[in-house]
Amino acid sequence: MVYQEEFILETSGHQEMHDITSQVASIVAKSGIRIGIAHVFQVGSTGALGTIEFEPGLRRDLPEMLDRLIPPSRSYGHEQAWHDGNGHSHLQATLLGPDITIPVREGQPVLGTWQQIFHLECDIKPRRRAIVVTVLGE
Repeated sequence: MVYQEEFILETSGHQEMHDITSQVASIVAKSGIRIGIAHVFQVGSTGALGTIEFEPGLRRDLPEMLDRLIPPSRSYGHEQAWHDGNGHSHLQATLLGPDITIPVREGQPVLGTWQQIFHLECDIKPRRRAIVVTVLGE
């Protein structure tokens, strides 16, 4: 069996993180699938998904680490071609990735006590993000 649903996430710009665990869990529950996987995908090339302990320190640390690894700069090829200020945004999002797959057991996502699903906005301006959740199983 396969079930798919999407929800919209409004972001305010670079480094903003959202805990989307409850939205994903709600869709998994609604699917009726008891055992399988949930694939979560964010549509767009400048946002990312992952899991983290969604607490204030790590919500600051992860985006700051990405800015140290891949800082804003005008020297990226994307900047030289488009001059839109978000070359680092594309690279940061690519490093983390646009999707995550989570096991489903007893109709719920299998996550650790301190493990939440996050969306990180890497772009420099507000975005309206479509998050697609596909649940497969039985």
